[in-house]
Amino acid sequence: MITELSIEPRRIPVVVLSAIGIYLGFMVLVKIFGSRVLSSMTASDAVVVIMFGAVGGRVILGHPPTLAAGLIGLFTLMLLEAAFGTLRRYTGWGRRLDRSPVLVVADGQLLPENMRRCHVSRTDVYSAVRRAGLGSLDGVQAMILEPTGTLSIIRTGQPLDRDVLRNVRGADRLG
Repeated sequence: MITELSIEPRRIPVVVLSAIGIYLGFMVLVKIFGSRVLSSMTASDAVVVIMFGAVGGRVILGHPPTLAAGLIGLFTLMLLEAAFGTLRRYTGWGRRLDRSPVLVVADGQLLPENMRRCHVSRTDVYSAVRRAGLGSLDGVQAMILEPTGTLSIIRTGQPLDRDVLRNVRGADRLG
């Protein structure tokens, strides 16, 4: 039973390097495909996220998976997350790693180029309009895809503080 729970010392660096590789690979893929990939949760999206975890876990743990390998892998991932969080906070890396917010609807009009760039569909926009309790795009002064992948809505008629829109790509399109 001890052998199933423990790990051979020579496998420890392999688990650590695998965790680092999966973490960095995942961060690059999210940067390429956008955080929108992880934020909308249809049934197929949930399956993909579960598959990400399964593939990542399998690569990190190796064969045979053991409790010790799992703990080392989790510790490495948490350490990487803490390290990147610190880098984001104290350096300019956050701006390079995180996506900037993007305007996808301005004054009730879809912005197809921005939508295409951010992988936002008409269905995503209409869903966000309904969630905001609006019946049409006419009620949307601005819809912004946030770095988290969520869609924020500023309703028509609300005052716009330019500071709120400071880093939003395409904010100059608002009247």
